[in-house]
Amino acid sequence: MTARETYLDWNATTPLRPAAAAAMQAAMAHCGNASSVHRWGRAARRGVERARESVAALVNLPGAQVVFTGGGTEANHLALIGSGRERVLVSAVEHSSVLQAVPTAEAIPVDADGIVDLAWLERRLAADARPSVVSVMLANNETGVIEPVQEIAKIAHSYGALLHCDMIQAAGKMAIDIGAFGADLATLSAHKIGGPAGVGALVAAPGVELAPMIRGGGQEQGRRAGSENTIGIAGFAAAAETAAAEIGTYDRVRELRDRLEAALPDAALVIAAAAPRLPNTSAIAMPGVAAETQVIALDLAGIMVSAGAACSSGKVGPSHVLAAMGAAPEILRSTIRVSLGWATTQADIEHFLDAWTGLHRRLRRRRAA
Repeated sequence: MTARETYLDWNATTPLRPAAAAAMQAAMAHCGNASSVHRWGRAARRGVERARESVAALVNLPGAQVVFTGGGTEANHLALIGSGRERVLVSAVEHSSVLQAVPTAEAIPVDADGIVDLAWLERRLAADARPSVVSVMLANNETGVIEPVQEIAKIAHSYGALLHCDMIQAAGKMAIDIGAFGADLATLSAHKIGGPAGVGALVAAPGVELAPMIRGGGQEQGRRAGSENTIGIAGFAAAAETAAAEIGTYDRVRELRDRLEAALPDAALVIAAAAPRLPNTSAIAMPGVAAETQVIALDLAGIMVSAGAACSSGKVGPSHVLAAMGAAPEILRSTIRVSLGWATTQADIEHFLDAWTGLHRRLRRRRAA
């Protein structure tokens, strides 16, 4: 087993921040259901409401509009199904939890960089007057490409449609103001910002109605039944506070990402390199070498990366994101995702480059032999 381990799969999940761990330990020391009216219950409720404010501050929206869920997937489902709109349009590069939430949703095409086709969206909304919800993520989890959410919101609102925006990958890596972006609904996930897995949130703008998918208790303003996960929510809040305070860290992360890409050999292809992207994400193709081969070889060298979204029970297959972007088959099969985080170092980048370029040289020599 290799002595050095380098984690470059931050878009899949992040280490638990010390502040989140401490907040969760503190919450574990107290007993109380946030729906109970006695003093222990009221104390638990105060903790949940403080956490709501912290999570809302990450995206600059009042805490009363934050609905805690069991994760980002549930939050996405609540947004699309709970909005009650007859018609759903989703970008072709959305996370699978959006694409599969409403199987009959219309897919909004994207260009070669993964940017949604605004003219197509406007034509489709103009052609059908039914109440609609449009779902386009702020930043793609595989490529890091940032969508023109403000422009999308203007189009959607001009036809009376709601805009749902999956902000899970962007949160903590770029400044977010839901009001400025124009999103009516936004989803967040704790474990992408240094909180625990199994906790998410749907942020709803004032006046947006939501029908609960889970019924039976009336919690979360009647939008999501079930006793709140007070321990996980405490960790989520602490992670959100730390992420907001340390967002400037990603200026350094961007520099590391750019150095990595600049040092790649000419044979490498960085997907959507010229498009606006998150500061931590590179989708890199090694044409002719299967992504699975690269992931395994890098793992043997102690480097952890993903192929695709890394959210499909360990499966490695063609990326629907790259397919929607019109990538050639050889690119579809040979692209890995390298994602950095607040603890990534220059030594991590060098470790990756040594292993990746070494693999490329070995395979090139083998093919030439």
